Amino acid sequence: MKSVPLYIARRYLRARKGSQAVSFITGLAAFAMMVAVASMFIIVSVFSGLEKLNRDLIENIHADITVSSSRGKPLNDPDKVVALLSADERVAHFSKLIEEKVYIEHRNNGDIAYLRAVDSVYTQVNPIDKTIFYGSYPSFEFSNEVLMENQLDNRLSIAIGDEDPATLIMPRPGTGIINREEDIFNKKEIYVTGVFPGNDQLNNYIIAPIELGRQLLDLPAGSAYQVVVKLKDGSRASQFRKDLAQKLGSDFTVKTKEEENSAFWKMIHTEKLMIYLIFALVIFITTFNLAGAIIIIQLDKREQARSLISIGFTKDNLRKIYFYTGMLITLFGIVSGLIIGSVVGVLQQQFGWFRATEVLPFPVRIVPENYYIVAATALFFGTAVSWIFSGKARKFRFNFR
Repeated sequence: MKSVPLYIARRYLRARKGSQAVSFITGLAAFAMMVAVASMFIIVSVFSGLEKLNRDLIENIHADITVSSSRGKPLNDPDKVVALLSADERVAHFSKLIEEKVYIEHRNNGDIAYLRAVDSVYTQVNPIDKTIFYGSYPSFEFSNEVLMENQLDNRLSIAIGDEDPATLIMPRPGTGIINREEDIFNKKEIYVTGVFPGNDQLNNYIIAPIELGRQLLDLPAGSAYQVVVKLKDGSRASQFRKDLAQKLGSDFTVKTKEEENSAFWKMIHTEKLMIYLIFALVIFITTFNLAGAIIIIQLDKREQARSLISIGFTKDNLRKIYFYTGMLITLFGIVSGLIIGSVVGVLQQQFGWFRATEVLPFPVRIVPENYYIVAATALFFGTAVSWIFSGKARKFRFNFR
């Protein structure tokens, strides 16, 4: 008996309806659900792709662990940090660096840039040398060889291997009487050996040997602003951070990659949540078509309903028929929508028809989580609407007696 309402519901959907209006509204409900589900799946997959793209970009920019000073910029005791990291088996590589704003000038053109002065093992922590598309990474044989971000290099018109050097200008720390320009600024000439893409994360950056940073800032040998760490197992960064912070004490700040970019990831997750809520609202509005289809099927099947009541059907059995009808429409929309969304996603991955910029197609990442999220959202609203409106027959004048 339990399967009879489901069988009848399937017959109601497949059989010819009493009028073209009933067929149109039923088909419209299924089509609207399919389009809404497909659209939500595509958008959620695009955001998953953007999240993966941003993670890949940050992977080559920020280390697993960053150690900095909690009191001023220079580390008070960098040797202590180095000793602890050298003795920890969980550490794969670590590197010292200095980062500061600097003014760069070349042939009467100038701009504000960020100088990231690093030691020779920096690429073992952050493989930025793999992103170079023109030139080469500094050899570290000379302190004035630098790697420059592409847009900054274009604005200043610095050619790779240009014999006319650019000049970095840094205000000198300290106090005293100013008698000449050298008392105000430290200046160093630099030669660009290679160019890398900034990708919004390293725009206006200059990568240079750490000795150059120390010279511009008048810092002693061995000093650093940060120590960046690459772990053998990056998934255990949170536990490593806790252990290292406890050993170093309050003079040092230890952060994971996620904590270094907490504002950025908060923005990404907020945008993803807002997009989800918007498309959940779209699916909710789409279920109004489903409600209309259930009600009009009840109107269209009044005579059949009376016949079923006369042979022993209860009103609960009748309600199940309309409930199952709504659920079948919902399931059709979910399954077909996910199939269409998957096909569009795969085609976008292969051909990149839709582009965020002239050279960057919208990234799409199809993962099981997206199927669960979209299907659960559509199923929730579809089930609720089917249950509520399947019991509305008694509200109309065609009450079954």
